[in-house]
Amino acid sequence: MRVLGIETSCDETGIAIYDDQQGLLSHVLYSQIPLHADYGGVVPELASRDHIRKTIPLIKQALREANCDAASIDGVAYTAGPGLAGALLVGAAIGRSLALAWGKPALAVHHMEGHLLAPMLEDNPPPFPFLALLVSGGHTQLVGVEGIGRYTLLGESIDDAAGEAFDKTAKLMGLDYPGGPLLAKLATQGDSKKYKFPRPMTDRPGLDFSFSGLKTAAANVIAKEGNSSQVQADIAASFQQAVVDTLVIKCERALAQTGYNRLVIAGGVSANTSLREQLAKLLKRHGGEVFYPRKEFCTDNGAMIALAGYYRLAAGQQQDLTIGVTPRWPMQELPAV
Repeated sequence: MRVLGIETSCDETGIAIYDDQQGLLSHVLYSQIPLHADYGGVVPELASRDHIRKTIPLIKQALREANCDAASIDGVAYTAGPGLAGALLVGAAIGRSLALAWGKPALAVHHMEGHLLAPMLEDNPPPFPFLALLVSGGHTQLVGVEGIGRYTLLGESIDDAAGEAFDKTAKLMGLDYPGGPLLAKLATQGDSKKYKFPRPMTDRPGLDFSFSGLKTAAANVIAKEGNSSQVQADIAASFQQAVVDTLVIKCERALAQTGYNRLVIAGGVSANTSLREQLAKLLKRHGGEVFYPRKEFCTDNGAMIALAGYYRLAAGQQQDLTIGVTPRWPMQELPAV
């Protein structure tokens, strides 16, 4: 089966073609970062308009690069949520319309399921069951995964997600948008023990997260200490260490609770080198293994949507003719495969 995947949930337009025999045939990505940089964050209306301009040309490019045409596509998968409503509607309308015109089945894909399954694109995919840490700009979740569609939400952020905390703290430091990766880069030059930031909600039972207080603590230090280059590097390193420690502590608790010894980490923050290193040490201590997608598939992309769509289309699932999106969509509501 050959599936066209369309991702337009936020500020990146991702298109990919996945074949169950040959693997990923093509994937193209257009980032809107320059469009939103002047505003310091994503402007939803501008994002939607840019998806309108870019999606069809990128689909044509992906088809060319995969050396295939509409007749060789067996299904179309598109992100239907969570995400920005207007941006999601662009991909949903185009994806559903193409499927109807081509006489192919269509499937609405859950964005976070796409991230969760992204490591399946690698040569060493994780076998079920496993624990998943999903860390992106809008989500921080711990999920018990017994199979596709068999998800148990163990914990999630009750306010800012880890990615949001990175980006907001970077903005407070005067770093350019998007600030999270710049903060992580700056952290390599700093002393992670210089400032004592809290490890939120680690002093109580449970697997939920809260990063807004950590962001506030960083804001107080930034206001007090100034913005010399070394001070900024030390703040970045100390802040990053606090986030990583918090995530590692919660993952260790979740591994003990579930009894799993495999961990999948996915989403934009999963590209963070320090987080990968610390989680690898954690799983080594537990005699387990950590899995993650290559860094180009950590952020939003069409490949993960094509793959997730393939699994469900192959199981006989598909959409009716309705074009709809679900900006807020709990992953536990997904049917099992």
